[in-house]
Amino acid sequence: MPQLLIVTLSLLPWIPAILCGVTTVEEFAVLEGRSLTVPCHYEPQYAGYVKYWCQGSTREFCTSLARTDDTRSANIAEDKVSILDDKVQLVFTVIMNGLKEEDSGWYMCGVEIGGVWTADAVAFTNIKVIHGMSVVNSRLSGEEGSSITAECLYSERYRESGKKWCRSGDWSSCLLTDSEGSYEDTSVAISDDRTGAFTVTLKKLQMRDTGWYWCSAGQQQIAVHVLVTPRPTTTAVSVTSPPTPSQSVANLPPPRPISKESWSSYP
Repeated sequence: MPQLLIVTLSLLPWIPAILCGVTTVEEFAVLEGRSLTVPCHYEPQYAGYVKYWCQGSTREFCTSLARTDDTRSANIAEDKVSILDDKVQLVFTVIMNGLKEEDSGWYMCGVEIGGVWTADAVAFTNIKVIHGMSVVNSRLSGEEGSSITAECLYSERYRESGKKWCRSGDWSSCLLTDSEGSYEDTSVAISDDRTGAFTVTLKKLQMRDTGWYWCSAGQQQIAVHVLVTPRPTTTAVSVTSPPTPSQSVANLPPPRPISKESWSSYP
């Protein structure tokens, strides 16, 4: 009976994920049209094994997408999925490009161990591909008189949409890009590269610029807070030099020594 129990447990798909030494982030959220890098860490004993990446929620039904023993040369920038193994750092990374909403779902990092009774070492992660907007830094700060730049990210479906920068609570303040994807005046510059990101640069910051703003693409918005800090004040230090003798005093001849005759002339 104990032997039967061991065999039964070895067939359960979730046991290796707990007992075996492969780990990754449990969940990712990424904007549609952008790329994602997934790190899969493994124990030293797996350094020499083949690593793979597949789509599915179980080992038995997981569609292979990339393997480290694939003889084709990987093009990380262009391939939909590529995989790289760093045996020194004990991590293999998976790069997925041009993600779409239909790419959402469960994926698996795997180390191919092989053998009849030995299951692969695996770890699962859930990827959510969303459409909408995000921002690299939602809180920006800058000194009075300086400039700051907000980087606003958007999904593929908003590539051709006009991009806006608005002060929260005042839609009449919205600044809209032109057909070339740009806008500029004396205080704001907007530039859209049409590849999933646009930047907003606030120039010559003033204290009144502090507040909440919106990046907008199509019907999507994302909030950004701007904090302007006062310019440091400098205190002038006055240095007083000792007075220089006047020209008339400086040119006076030295005093004559007192002689006996001159002394006796005093009463």
